[in-house]
Amino acid sequence: MIGNKVELAYVTNDSARKATLKKKKGLMKKVSELSTLCDVKAYAIMYNPYDSKLEVCPSPLGAQHVLADFKRIPEIEQGKKMVNQESVLLQRITKATDQLKK
Repeated sequence: MIGNKVELAYVTNDSARKATLKKKKGLMKKVSELSTLCDVKAYAIMYNPYDSKLEVCPSPLGAQHVLADFKRIPEIEQGKKMVNQESVLLQRITKATDQLKK
């Protein structure tokens, strides 16, 4: 089953952005499914600028345990598979450049 590709972009309309933010149930369900199907510890922590509390899926206590486990790992091991937005964009740029050269 293939869904339509969604263009990821900032929602400029305030009311549309608030409405989209309320649709977080699907994301939380995916996190739960990923955790169950792949037998991994997966948690989502969402900050809503319009609401004062954080949303944690599936449970705040479980997320605290995962973060504590992560902090116990040496920093060298932590950084091995971590990526940030800058490194992902650089990888995409180099991949696109290589494709253009071909």
